[in-house]
Amino acid sequence: MIEGVLMRSPRALAIAVRRPDGKIVVKDDDWHSISDKIRLLKLPFLRGAVMLFETLANGYQALAFSAAQQTIEPDKTQAAAEPSSVAEKVKPEDEKGELVGWALAGTMIFAFAAGIGLFVVLPHLLTAYVNPLLGISADVRSSSFHGVDGVIKMAIFVGYILLISRMPDIRRVFQYHGAEHKSIHVFEHGEPLDVEHTQKWPRLHPRCGTTFLLFVILVSIVVFTVIFPFMPELAGMPKLARNLVFVAIKIPLMLPVAGISYEIIRLAGRMAEKPVWRQLYQPMMLMQRLTTNEPDARQIEVALAALKAALAREEILTGGPVTADKTVL
Repeated sequence: MIEGVLMRSPRALAIAVRRPDGKIVVKDDDWHSISDKIRLLKLPFLRGAVMLFETLANGYQALAFSAAQQTIEPDKTQAAAEPSSVAEKVKPEDEKGELVGWALAGTMIFAFAAGIGLFVVLPHLLTAYVNPLLGISADVRSSSFHGVDGVIKMAIFVGYILLISRMPDIRRVFQYHGAEHKSIHVFEHGEPLDVEHTQKWPRLHPRCGTTFLLFVILVSIVVFTVIFPFMPELAGMPKLARNLVFVAIKIPLMLPVAGISYEIIRLAGRMAEKPVWRQLYQPMMLMQRLTTNEPDARQIEVALAALKAALAREEILTGGPVTADKTVL
């Protein structure tokens, strides 16, 4: 998001954004998962794919909202506002410019297609054409094929993060990412939700989406290695056409891959305090050092504003105080 943070609890969603005039504005609403209507989608290994698509939708709506808030003209009847930690509910007239309906759907489809192209199609084709040059099997049914494919995916992912992290605006986004993690830590440990207590916590968190994406890459290697030996050779087809067919098979397989990865992330959240698990999991946390930066006090204020708004609405909906049960995302 642009100068903002999104927080989601089981039944509520809140977005907090700092406008150019220094004010923090908050938009919160009830949130309902499609799995509330289709109970089957709550089952393990199915809920991960649902979570992925719902998070994409929430993220793009939040991004559009935060972008719109950066264009709001300051109130000329007031003196220049000092940066404030006091959050205000956004006015209906200031919600214009958000992506809705077909605009949101079109943006999501484009982003999803770009992601599939960059992280599924490109690595597969590179592996198919580079492996023979390296003396490695180019047979998609071999484990070496998917091992190289995974290495290429990882290289593209890390390279992409390193490239965008050099952009000043993205560096600030990564600071807000760090503020989000710190605020979740302070909530989960039952401490006061203020800047002083929040600043001391680490900017890394075991349930981060960056770690989820790393697990997607690793799990995809295992899943494809297990499934593709059962695929036909398609020997009569041209090499490019044959590999495009295999890519088309991989795309729907990303849904169970996401489901398995999500279950691992959930387990990581529950086991994060256990010393043995922490040591095993630590290498996966290193990637977060690229996607999070240390936030300043003002950015932590925004993250806390989003967290408090989500918790307040959750409390209203549930009729009682919200406990730190690791359900806030």
